[in-house]
Parts: sequence; C-alpha cells; structure tokens
Amino acid sequence: MSNRPEGAVAQDEMPAPLTFPPGIAYMDGAFVPISEAKISVLDWGLLRSDATYDVVHVWQGRFFRLDKHLDRFLSSVAKLRMTLPLEREALARVLAGCVARSGLENAYVEMICTRGVSPTFSRDPRDAVNRFIAFAIPFGWIADEEQRRRGLDVAIARDVERISPRSVDPTVKNYHWLDLVAGLFEAYEREAENVMLTDGAGNVTEGPGFNIFALSNGRVITPDIGVLEGITRGAAIDLCAELHMPVEITSLPVATLKAAEEVFITSTAGGIMPVTRLDGTAVADGKPGTFTAKLAALYWDKHQDPAWSTAVDDILT
Repeated sequence: MSNRPEGAVAQDEMPAPLTFPPGIAYMDGAFVPISEAKISVLDWGLLRSDATYDVVHVWQGRFFRLDKHLDRFLSSVAKLRMTLPLEREALARVLAGCVARSGLENAYVEMICTRGVSPTFSRDPRDAVNRFIAFAIPFGWIADEEQRRRGLDVAIARDVERISPRSVDPTVKNYHWLDLVAGLFEAYEREAENVMLTDGAGNVTEGPGFNIFALSNGRVITPDIGVLEGITRGAAIDLCAELHMPVEITSLPVATLKAAEEVFITSTAGGIMPVTRLDGTAVADGKPGTFTAKLAALYWDKHQDPAWSTAVDDILT
C-alpha cells in the first residue's frame, strides 16, 4: 500500500521539463533567456487575448523592412488605446539587443504589448498597466523546404469563416486565432497542409499568418477586406510594380482563385510561397508558377538592399 499523500504524483510520473528554442527575451527592462520569459496568469493578454504584436525577421544579420513593422506595431498599440514604456528608437534597440544577445543570424523577432494586469483585478481595461515584451528565436517557416519547392496543398475552409472585420479589426495584428485554428483542423482532416478562410460571401480572406494572391488574366489580385495588411504582402505589391505586373486590391472570389494561373501566399515566416493545390485540385498545371518564382527570388535579393533592410549592428552603434 502506498504511503503517498492523496493526489501526489510520483517522481517517475512527473511530466518532462519544458524545452524551449534558443533565444533571448526582453521583459520588465531586462534581457533574459527565453526559458525565463513569463507573464502573470492575470494578464489580460492571456485571459482576454487583449494584446497586439508584430513580427519582423532578421536574415543574415539584417532586419527586413523594420520601419514598416514598427509603423504597424505603433499604430496597433494606439488603436487599442495602449501605451508603451519606450519610444520608437529605443524599441528598435531592444529588438536588435534581443537578436545580438541570441547570436542568431536568421531570427524571428516578436514585439508584444498586452493590456497587462489590473492591481485590483478590475474589469475596467483602463485600470490595467500595459506590458511590453520582445523576443528573438530562430527563424521559422510556414512551409517546409519540400512544400516551398513543390507548392503548398491548401484547403478552403467550409465549416468556419474569418472573424468579421466589424468585430475585430484585422489591421491590428492580434491573437484572435480560434477561427484560423479551427480552419487548420478542418484542413488536416481533409489531408491538406494549410487553410484559407472566406468571408462567408464566397471571397477568400487570409490564412493563419499569411496573405493570399492570385495571378489571373494578366494581373495579380489580393483581398482588400478582412485581412491583416501584411508587411510581406506590401513587399509583394511593391515588387510586382518593379516587375511591371498590375495589382488589384479587391475582393477575391473562391472561383477566381481556383481558376487562377498561379496562386501564392506571403508571410514574414517564409516570404513568397507557391500554392499548387486547392481543395485537392491542381492550380493550373499543379506546379509552382514562373512569376511566383521570379517574385520570390527578387524578394530574397532585397534582403541585402539597404533600402529594404537594416543591419542589426547598425541599430546598436
């Protein structure tokens, strides 16, 4: 008979300790190992998903379009009526500090502002003390190397719609992902690799962390409503202009997407990536398109262009 107190767990039954990717976080004015970065269980960012964030990447020691990410983050903070404890230049130095201390050449760098904690656990969001957090971890991809080479197999969700922009402003980058996560599980059940959500009126919007583009009848189309105005989306639009390809920012019906000559997605987590199957059917000939490949190559070339990127060391000197 065991002498163990009721409810106690034996040492050999204890869960394995949590493991974390290498990286550095910034919290409460200090840089700490990523494993030590923690928030209170009373933070509204956790309890209410009341937070905004942005993600910029570093490639070969250079931030890509950092100014645009800072612009969007600061705009989102203002729209949510939050405040940051540091100014723009100091914010950039914190992000660079996370990267430099991590030793990473290629990094995924996130900045977060949560509503924070109310000292009295008040339900009035004005009583909460906002909190800023940042971290750098190794660069991650939406699509693995094989998927990027042969193109993604994506389902268009049937059972879940994107949250209405009248309910949650999608131009404020946020953690309201339950619709996207539900869509992912639907896609997995249909043996697809990722998912796109619609607006319920027959138009695609976006997917989990990516924007959508279709090459159709000599122009590129990308949705205009119900989407985050992604920084990589903006880069793709600018690069299309360099390649003299017209872009229309307008509604994108599912039927138009499926009939497109090429389909691609854009994300900080991978850049410009081809989609070659939709709902189990090939897009055009089922191979990554030549225009998508040209656009992706130009995108990665821009990472060494001082007009598009900033060295981590330059921010810290």
